[in-house]
Amino acid sequence: QVQLVESGGGLVQPGGSLRLSCAASGSIFSINAMGWYRQAPGKEREVVAAIRSGGSTNYADSVKGRFTISSDNAKNTAYLQMNSLKPEDTAVYYCTAGPGNWGATYWGQGTQVTVSS
Repeated sequence: QVQLVESGGGLVQPGGSLRLSCAASGSIFSINAMGWYRQAPGKEREVVAAIRSGGSTNYADSVKGRFTISSDNAKNTAYLQMNSLKPEDTAVYYCTAGPGNWGATYWGQGTQVTVSS
């Protein structure tokens, strides 16, 4: 089992920035990838970004050029730097981890990101 704890959500104005953090613990050896998903009210959950143990990354088209996923293996922590935030980025953001390429086996509790003036 892997436990994930997210932090860093909050309220930000359009055009602003936030950085989400996700600390992993437990069976860290089983993790090949960590990712971030989000779910907005009334919408399906969608993948935002993923990073793999070799360093490769993938992003949803809607966040390319604005969001950056990274990881600190020494701290077992993944980050999501979100810049140029838009109201449509408002959602609950979930950290994930797992052996697959999108790391969607284990899920954190979610952190709310609200982009509003």
